[in-house]
Amino acid sequence: MRNAEVIRQWTILREIEAARAAGITIDDLASHCGVTTRTIRRDLQALEEAGFPLYDHRTHDDGRARWAVNGQAFKGLAAGLTLSELCALYFSRTIVESLAGTPFRREVERAFDKLISTLTPHMRGFLDRLPQVLSTKPDARKQGGPRQQPIVARALEATLHLRQARLTYYSKSSDRTKDYVVHPYRLAYAQGGLYLLAFVPEYDQVRTFAVERIHELSLLEERFPPPADLPEGAFPHSLGVHTGPPERVEIEFLPDIADYVRARQWHPSQQVRELPSGGLAVSLDVCLDRALRGWILGFGPSARVIAPDALARDIEQQLARAVERYGAGGAE
Repeated sequence: MRNAEVIRQWTILREIEAARAAGITIDDLASHCGVTTRTIRRDLQALEEAGFPLYDHRTHDDGRARWAVNGQAFKGLAAGLTLSELCALYFSRTIVESLAGTPFRREVERAFDKLISTLTPHMRGFLDRLPQVLSTKPDARKQGGPRQQPIVARALEATLHLRQARLTYYSKSSDRTKDYVVHPYRLAYAQGGLYLLAFVPEYDQVRTFAVERIHELSLLEERFPPPADLPEGAFPHSLGVHTGPPERVEIEFLPDIADYVRARQWHPSQQVRELPSGGLAVSLDVCLDRALRGWILGFGPSARVIAPDALARDIEQQLARAVERYGAGGAE
């Protein structure tokens, strides 16, 4: 239920902001969100208590109270930041590159343009040299064209307003295109791509759809109840982008790679145990998906799966096939 409130209140903020100085009535907000005016009043009170500068005023046209945002409340935002905070934000603009293909890139770029206007040219010149000593490497981005923009926009609309959707999707695993009726729960950006997490009534489960493989997405009039147990983070049980159930995975690492593995948090569930040999045993509660297999195989002979047995056999078979390919290549 809490997720539904947050989504609705975010929708209210967007509608009030879109109305600008003219404002919007409580009746219109209730109609747009599909709830009672009493619920809207509670939401407005919650937003005000959270610090959002909302106010109501009456127009001369009909005398009805309309809600608007006090834009003046944000005029002093830059002045409230320290010089080092402004510089840090300016330098972090490189994160915009990781938002390519998302509906937020343009807004983030505009926000940074406003931030840049508070710095002098000499300050910007100095800060522009910082990437030479401190830089970031974004994830490889999936290719997407203009066709994705309306799909993403409709997916966001469905998610915010709890509207069912029909989508045409190409499944790479089955190599076929199929139509689905879904309840869109969340858009997630991970590993350089956008993904739609949606409940599929036909299968009674939440599935993950890569946005670049969605051919069409249309909104339906039917609505769906808000998800009761949607996790806060996207793909919480996966090292990649998978929504399956977690299993306990145990892996032993040789001493030559132990320091590297020990120094990183690969997953929030990980537990590390030192071995008498100087190696390391790591336990994870994660999905047995392609990302996990690729991660294990990336360590080559320095990693060995202890449990579950099915995963150990699968990794063994993949390594054997790799050996066969190298053997066949060397014989030619």
